Amino acid sequence: MSVTLVNIESIGSQFESLSDPRHFRNRKHLLGDIIVIAVCGMICGSDGPTAIHRWASERTVWLAQFLTLPNGIPSRDCIRRLVMALRPEAFQKCFQDWISHVIASDGSDQARLIAIDGKTCRRSHDAAHGLGALHIVSAWASEEGIALGQVATEEKSNEITAIPELIQQIDLTNSLVTIDAMGCQKEIAKDIVAGGGDFAIAVKDNQPKLREAIESHFAKHLENDLEDLKYRCYETCDASHGRIDERSYYLTKIPTDFGLKKEWPCVKAIGYSLRVTRHADGRETGEVQYYILSRYLSGKRFSEAVRGHWSIESMHWVLDVNFREDDSRTRERTLGNNLSWLRRFAVTLLKRHPGKDSLRGKMLRCMMNPDFLTEVLTN
Repeated sequence: MSVTLVNIESIGSQFESLSDPRHFRNRKHLLGDIIVIAVCGMICGSDGPTAIHRWASERTVWLAQFLTLPNGIPSRDCIRRLVMALRPEAFQKCFQDWISHVIASDGSDQARLIAIDGKTCRRSHDAAHGLGALHIVSAWASEEGIALGQVATEEKSNEITAIPELIQQIDLTNSLVTIDAMGCQKEIAKDIVAGGGDFAIAVKDNQPKLREAIESHFAKHLENDLEDLKYRCYETCDASHGRIDERSYYLTKIPTDFGLKKEWPCVKAIGYSLRVTRHADGRETGEVQYYILSRYLSGKRFSEAVRGHWSIESMHWVLDVNFREDDSRTRERTLGNNLSWLRRFAVTLLKRHPGKDSLRGKMLRCMMNPDFLTEVLTN
């Protein structure tokens, strides 16, 4: 991955293609100015329009160096109304163009890892209007730490319908998509392959026949120590927090007698991962996970896909701990969706900065030091 340096003045130009939803009589502040202010405020730890306005009011002199600000700093209501009026799909597309402009491909033939998973904004429910908590299904480039897109739904169960919509929004060319068992659906698998990508999808009890077929296949061959099976394997051993984790990853081409081959035509390989944890008190625990794949990967790449998927869980943890997303009481759906995307984009920029500080440390430095914020925005 190579990085192209950009001038901070050019950032607002990434939003020139975005349609301004405001009536022309109400356009006292430039669209690009408001969005750049929102991005900067979010990077500095703001949790919504009020905090973004508060931060911007304290950084007027710095912002005026590269923003037009024809009528000063926009009010919190102005920021709120604009963010609430923007179409999430178009809003995200501008940020995707920004990232693609800054980050060029490294020329590698290895497929990009894309993790897709959902997260619930737990306090965003609106009982008065019969609305449950807002659920966001997002795509995350695991190895690059880049937010690629997201779709908002009303319930976690709607992930099955949200994932195909998200897949249509992102470029899957030369990518390996990882999804947990919720996304183990025939149509989702077909959509990924049709979009030019491959998949490694976890299999659990929501697909009982598929899970049983994979489990039975490996169990039969494990009795003979896999002597009669052509397979690829990769093993790791990690020691941390007073425990030792031994992980084994096994992958084989789909058997010729696999009973569900016609139902799952895109599946070309099946695999499983075994994690054995040895605790400091002498206890030993184990966990097995089964997978379907559209490509017969190397054992190492299969292990990277499985473990890489947890990077999106790490990103969700960052959103809750550093951005307090779970505590957000934003009930208006479009506003909540767009603010959630701003948080994910802020995580992207902070993670991309080469500094060795923690993400929280980088946020604090951005808040205190405009020069460091400039580095985060333009590196």
